[in-house]
Amino acid sequence: MVVGATGLTGAKVVEGLLARPEVEAVVTLVRRKTDRVHPKLTEHEVNFDNLEASSGLFSVDAIVCCLGTTIKKAGSREQFRKVDYGYCLKTAELGRAAGAGGFILMSAIAASSDSTIFYNRVKGELEDAVRGLGYPYLSIYHPSLLLGDRQEQRTTEALGIRVMPLVNRALIGPLEKFRGVPAATVARAMVNEVCALPPERMAGQGTQTREYPDIVALAH
Repeated sequence: MVVGATGLTGAKVVEGLLARPEVEAVVTLVRRKTDRVHPKLTEHEVNFDNLEASSGLFSVDAIVCCLGTTIKKAGSREQFRKVDYGYCLKTAELGRAAGAGGFILMSAIAASSDSTIFYNRVKGELEDAVRGLGYPYLSIYHPSLLLGDRQEQRTTEALGIRVMPLVNRALIGPLEKFRGVPAATVARAMVNEVCALPPERMAGQGTQTREYPDIVALAH
């Protein structure tokens, strides 16, 4: 299952999974139907405010959660938290209840429930909550700035994307984890990780945290 399947990274994850022979089927949950058609793809239009009504869809081996928004797009901190914390956590809860063994979560660099920065604190609180669900395999991605063409315009990110190739060269050693990374690279890493984890290998693997060096290595 892929949640956030129409976003910058999630769309590439779906594309990558569909191309892999190891993957028998891909389920996506979307707010609105797309025009994507593939023999292995089943797309479900759901109400994210009432995901329990779609609980029967969560009987999958693994879930990739790339769902997320911004405070500007959401309209308020409360709405942002509802999406980035509430929807994502409910996805994880329903998946675990249905027997999913693996959960791949898109979070963010510097995510921490102790952060004084609202965005990072929400991401950190989500991570803590998902860790408590007892997934046999949990992988949390901590990318910095995601590089790629978005459907919506984000002015600050657009400026960052322009200068990031130069900035990346200066981010070495302990600062390497703050390098901007193409969304396509993150997606390839997620796809490779999922395909390397058949159900019998998920048990007892614990939690992995993926920062820039690990993401790039997994992608290749």
